Amino acid sequence: MDSTKRTELEQTEIRLCGVEPESVVDGPGFRFAIFVQGCPHHCEGCHNPQSHAFDGGYTVALSRLYDGIAANRHLKGVTFSGGEPFCQPKELVMLGREVKKLGLGVMTYTGYTYEQLVSENDPDRMALLDLSDILVDGPFILKQRDITLTFRGSENQRVIDMNKTRESGKIVLCEFEY
Repeated sequence: MDSTKRTELEQTEIRLCGVEPESVVDGPGFRFAIFVQGCPHHCEGCHNPQSHAFDGGYTVALSRLYDGIAANRHLKGVTFSGGEPFCQPKELVMLGREVKKLGLGVMTYTGYTYEQLVSENDPDRMALLDLSDILVDGPFILKQRDITLTFRGSENQRVIDMNKTRESGKIVLCEFEY
């Protein structure tokens, strides 16, 4: 990474609820999971209710997250979860672009639907959508909870293959093999 980009990551902070540097449950493969702080959805039964308050958690420089990611050669990707990642899209895009340069995939969870995000046409949120290889969309709905679902908590949520979706112009769901 060049020194200008390094300085930018050192000077930019993100508000987090926490991180899991070696996760096998937050997406395919061995992943570095980042749980952002702040969520407007407040889904009943949320597994991270401590992430809801926008003034909670702690701040950290993006460079610290990048260093933790770059140091682990076993990672397959990085997962942005929450809280709501689309409430801090600029910071996640900055980090995600550097993560991609390491050859890692990006998976993003959101309580919004893909259609809601696209219809907003917010440049920062669109940049995060464009950076994501996998998107899990939709709010968690307690009455539709199903613990047998892969990488999602309720039946309404979708695991979208964003690369194939961009190619085809229509939503393509991920297919996982184990």
